[in-house]
Amino acid sequence: MTVSARIAPLPDTQRAEFGRRLHALRRARGWTLAELSERSGLAVSTISKAERGLMSLTYDRMLQLARGIGVDMAEFFAADGTAFAPGSFAVASKGNFERLETRNYVYEMLFPQIRNKAMVPMMGTLKAHDLMDFDDFVRHPGQEFLMVLEGAVTVYAEGKAPVTLRQGDSLYFDSARGHLYASAGAQDARILVVCTEMESTVP
Repeated sequence: MTVSARIAPLPDTQRAEFGRRLHALRRARGWTLAELSERSGLAVSTISKAERGLMSLTYDRMLQLARGIGVDMAEFFAADGTAFAPGSFAVASKGNFERLETRNYVYEMLFPQIRNKAMVPMMGTLKAHDLMDFDDFVRHPGQEFLMVLEGAVTVYAEGKAPVTLRQGDSLYFDSARGHLYASAGAQDARILVVCTEMESTVP
């Protein structure tokens, strides 16, 4: 079975659920869309569409919203959760994740019930495209690890020549540098990504 054959379209209900959680977090603070826009740096129209389930947000925009609201990003995916504590030991069985789909990526957020993680681990699928379908580079504070599990991936980074990674290849970089991942073949690619908010010490 190919990677593409395993990818089912994202139900509108998943975008709607994300939107409901975002809306509830904003209203719990008594903020208007304009106030959250000012705090997060995202346009009112973007937040409004996300709340109504009309669009899915990229990782960097989700992080902006989480920081603007003052919550762990995991709260967008799981209503209940507990903070990671010293001595914690959590196991996730295969298929245990929260899923969110954008035009180009399918995010599988691992351990969404654990708050305040030092790392944000994600599995993902990069949709095969004939042409690049991105508005802009993704960039966010921290460091990022990428490993290709299936297929091939081309990584585009600001100021760097494109790099193509194949199954088993990996990359570690400062995620404040604008970056994009794209399937390098005719089929979807599977990846493992781990993000941290640790600032890079490299000038």
